[in-house]
Amino acid sequence: MSELSGAIPTGTTRGAEPPSEDCYHCGLPVAPGSRYSVRIQGADRPMCCPGCEAVAGAIVAGGLDNFYRFRERSNERPDEGAIDDRWSAYDLPEVQSAFVRDVDGGDTPSRHRIASLLVGGITCAACVWLIEKHLGQIPGVEKVSVNASTQRAQLLFAADTVRVSQLFAGLAEIGYRPAPATAANSEQLIQQERRASMRRLGVAGLGTMQVMMFAIALYFGASDGIEHQFEQFFRWVSLIVATPVVCYAAQPFFAAAWRGLRTRHLTMDVPVSLAIGLAYSASVYATVSGTGEVYFESVSMFTFFLLLGRAVEMRARHRAGLASGGLAQLLPLAAMRLDPDAPVEPEQAANGAADRVQSVPVAALKPGDHVLLRPGDTVPVDGEVIDGESGVDESLLSGESALQQKRVGSHVFAGSVNSDSSLVIKVIAAGEGTRLSAIERLVESAQLEKPEQVALADRIAGRFVAVVLVIACAAFTFWWQRDPSEAFWIALSVLVVTCPCALSLATPAALAAATLRLQQLGLLVAKGHVLEALPRLTRVIFDKTGTLTEGEPRLVQVQPLRDGWNASRARDVAAALEARNNHPLARAFRSWSGNLRAVKLRAVTGKGVEGWIDGRCYRLGRIEFALEPAGEPPSEKETRQSVTVQMPSENAQWLLLADVDGPVAWLGLGDAVRDSATAAVSSLQRAGLSAELLSGDASAEVARLAAEVGLTQFTAGATPEDKLARLQAAQSSGERILMVGDGINDVPVLSGADVSVAMMSAADLAQSRADAILLQGDLRALPRAFALAQKCRTIIRQNLAWAILYNLLALPLAFMGLVPPWAAALGMSLSSLIVVANALRLSRWQDKPAADITRAGEQAQRASA
Repeated sequence: MSELSGAIPTGTTRGAEPPSEDCYHCGLPVAPGSRYSVRIQGADRPMCCPGCEAVAGAIVAGGLDNFYRFRERSNERPDEGAIDDRWSAYDLPEVQSAFVRDVDGGDTPSRHRIASLLVGGITCAACVWLIEKHLGQIPGVEKVSVNASTQRAQLLFAADTVRVSQLFAGLAEIGYRPAPATAANSEQLIQQERRASMRRLGVAGLGTMQVMMFAIALYFGASDGIEHQFEQFFRWVSLIVATPVVCYAAQPFFAAAWRGLRTRHLTMDVPVSLAIGLAYSASVYATVSGTGEVYFESVSMFTFFLLLGRAVEMRARHRAGLASGGLAQLLPLAAMRLDPDAPVEPEQAANGAADRVQSVPVAALKPGDHVLLRPGDTVPVDGEVIDGESGVDESLLSGESALQQKRVGSHVFAGSVNSDSSLVIKVIAAGEGTRLSAIERLVESAQLEKPEQVALADRIAGRFVAVVLVIACAAFTFWWQRDPSEAFWIALSVLVVTCPCALSLATPAALAAATLRLQQLGLLVAKGHVLEALPRLTRVIFDKTGTLTEGEPRLVQVQPLRDGWNASRARDVAAALEARNNHPLARAFRSWSGNLRAVKLRAVTGKGVEGWIDGRCYRLGRIEFALEPAGEPPSEKETRQSVTVQMPSENAQWLLLADVDGPVAWLGLGDAVRDSATAAVSSLQRAGLSAELLSGDASAEVARLAAEVGLTQFTAGATPEDKLARLQAAQSSGERILMVGDGINDVPVLSGADVSVAMMSAADLAQSRADAILLQGDLRALPRAFALAQKCRTIIRQNLAWAILYNLLALPLAFMGLVPPWAAALGMSLSSLIVVANALRLSRWQDKPAADITRAGEQAQRASA
């Protein structure tokens, strides 16, 4: 049994008797001779009873063994009577802590909980429908949201009505493999899915090549004459080669079809499985009896094409990192807790001078605790600074690119990063009470409200297969009364000739070809609905930092203020002063580091840096800091003259370089606009889409940037809540939104948008919530994706039209007995090849001129209206 199935015995061993000691789970003594143990973190840990063994086994199987590293005390011994099946251990609080949380708000917030599960075995949108319908029928389950791409399920349930073990059992009952949604389980699910897919695809590919060789001999032999013994030999060899293809490679289709039939829902896998199963069975009968025709090559080829399409989709999902963990992965596992009754200077604590610092798990922190933050530490909780002063990087949470200066009384938030000095903070909120958790709840809310995209082929196939089955039965009944010897073969011809091969390949073949082409153009499609939804979009919303801009500070201008100084010398001095500084702005000078050497470097938080070069003291930073007396003080007259220096009027973040004699040069820093931003915005607007800028940055840079790239509508200083509210307001007015973002503050709108795109340089979580990833940061891939999606929709409609037309023409001929089985198999294969060849045109698609894109946009607007 796979660990991802959640089976308790996984990770459990029954080996030699461990020495008499305490139970690793509950701490009670282990009876002499006990053989209960669980392998945890590479060692066999003794257990006192089957109950502790079952609970510990479930924790290990769920990928939650870090629980034992950071718990503060032993657990209570479980009631053995409660561990009566494979899922009951998931009802225990210590197991649920990693994937179940309370829902905030409401009259009784503790009554409702949300469970996040991984669901192995999801193959298509119909699986999403099946899971949501089945679990929704369990009393106490109030809402179910399943993401087919990430294979994650979120379940809102009443804790006093339904147990978590019932949710696991409900998923297992309909053939899926549930597991807690942890980072370890996600990675394991990805590896298992990838290996299984490659094995099945390899078996189907090899089988198809081998069977086709024998099929060619049989085809030509039927027309030119072939000895019976050779014909039977080729048939038996084909049977041997095709059997693994049907019984192993095609197994996912049969499993999905069986799930659909059990719930009385006709999915695309039902006709696919019928075609494969009946054609294979008829071929086996024909081979054994020596009569009739065989279809082993059609069965193998059909299976291979379907598996290939699914493998391409899976590869795109995995490369996008869709199964990565949630926001909690941004937080450290441990934090440095201080004794509040023994205050100590933060710099001393950072240097190890204080023995009152204790490393504790973040989960153990509670309001009122004091925590030491060293430079580079990620803030584990929401808190208030009580000692020290430092710059904190909150760009992932707020979108603000500049460091936020924190001093006594300032608030810091979980997920931000302390930059240049040590701080001591008092915990205000921890765990689910932090701002980081509030953003996660916004994400979950946006995902729950996101409508499901159902493939057009699946909508048609549900009705189409029912009609085909009725017609096949009618054909069998009609010919049984007229010529019983031909009844089965004519009925089989009806099924084979009208097999929905082309219908089932119509959409995935086109999507696979378009997906690969988009990847070559720089856009990695991660979710299946992107190409379907793009042509219907009406508005594009951009983030600023890291999206329209490069996300890296750059030195954009130098203005010398003293004779004898030039831009090159000023850059070298500034680079020497910033050589040992970890501030983000210091990265702008790295290109010139090493040209000069500075000593006695000193960084003053929120003001600037100071150092000595060639025996002379220099300062770089804010104007008031740079002009303060340093080294040998200037005369009062010189100081007064220096104060009158005016900051340049150009838009930039200006730093003043000064020495003991006064100002030396102004150095302007800016976040450079992406080279592709203006062209991309212009192309999108020509294609008929509205565009706007929605930024968390509160500076005047937002307005300047909007004007530079050609955006007339922009909003600055928007919080994650503001962004989501703006998105929902636009959607409520009928807009369909494409969101392009970079930071974690964009995650809620990425989840709630009709289509979302994240930059490759974005935070991992922003990528995991996005529908597509810009691989090279070239925003021009967006208008190209829009045009290619238009072409993809046209190809899909052509494929569906051909598939339906073919079946309408071939069905009456087969019913009348005018199409022999071999011709039916040939027609089925030919129709599939036509669909695939038409779809492959997308892999050679070239970008259209601007005028063509404009016409395509106008057509899309009329179609969406």
